[in-house]
Amino acid sequence: MKNTFGNNLTVTLFGESHGEAIGCVIDGIAPGIRVDRAYIDRMLELRKPKGRISTSRHEADSYRILSGVYEDHTTGTPICIMIENTNTRSGDYAALNVIPRPGHADYTAQLKYHGFQDYRGGGHFSGRITAPLVAAGAIVMQALESKGIYIGTHISSMGDIKDRDFEDYISDIEDLYDREFPVLDESVEDKMRAYIEEAASKGDSVGGILKSAVIGCPGGIGEPWFDSVESMISHAIFAIPAVKGISFGDGFSLGRMHGSEANDAYRMSGNGVITTTNHNGGIGGGITNGMPIEFSTVIKPTPSIYKEQDSVDLKNGVNTKLKIEGRHDPAIIHRARIVVDAMTAIVIADMLVTHYGTDYLCNTDL
Repeated sequence: MKNTFGNNLTVTLFGESHGEAIGCVIDGIAPGIRVDRAYIDRMLELRKPKGRISTSRHEADSYRILSGVYEDHTTGTPICIMIENTNTRSGDYAALNVIPRPGHADYTAQLKYHGFQDYRGGGHFSGRITAPLVAAGAIVMQALESKGIYIGTHISSMGDIKDRDFEDYISDIEDLYDREFPVLDESVEDKMRAYIEEAASKGDSVGGILKSAVIGCPGGIGEPWFDSVESMISHAIFAIPAVKGISFGDGFSLGRMHGSEANDAYRMSGNGVITTTNHNGGIGGGITNGMPIEFSTVIKPTPSIYKEQDSVDLKNGVNTKLKIEGRHDPAIIHRARIVVDAMTAIVIADMLVTHYGTDYLCNTDL
């Protein structure tokens, strides 16, 4: 039963939604990386629920770094991050021990852990566990940014409402980190919020599609076949609760193109090579080509909805109805974007240290 991701830079998760604490251990990280706690705080703030479009469960997310950081720099030894759970209402989940929520991990967790799982709040399968992932990603992102590598994600679409695409990558990514609701065209924010609120008023939920970009990543990164860039990013992104699809570049639209349309032509630019288009998302043969890495992620509607649904009573072996209680998000897509950024950072960093060696991320200015 594995909870560790990565090859040379690894992240291990621990904890449950309503347990005493959640957290992670980062191993294989270089020494000398500056750890800016204000940066981590900002990343965690972007993951927190806000207003009527999110759950009413509000956690402080006050974290403790128990090891691996001294005088605001990584030491090179494992970093342990712990976040206490302080606002739980476990009684809201009493019925879910025997009546699983459709679309959630309640039933599959029962199958895997034979009834010994902590089911409260979704236990180890809860989106709550993404908080330490974001904290870990924040540390890694600081290291990547010192190398000129930046990551950003926005809500590309929700229902029939569409955001504009990335244009000026640096400016757009910087703007996204100043926005609690991650869209590039501010005029669509109110429409998307209203779409979520309408679903919430009916006891329902919504999903959407995120679009991510990684800029500044050097070409030649990635291993052919099983550890390709697409394989590694997909592996990590699918670990995020509610993710049901991922595509790179133009994704499924490539299936409707001719080769003359889908190919990204090469040209010289200064002392380097660029492509005139980016239909393949900055990747060829599973290896980066130096152009922006771009991918889209499908976030399904939150499964915990307040409408009555068909389910089963596992204790008595009969069909039944389920109408849940508790505090749940009518949409998580706006909160999930920072989790996608964090997971992407961990993958990119792992691939870079695999290619160049662990000390690639060191702060050589010390």
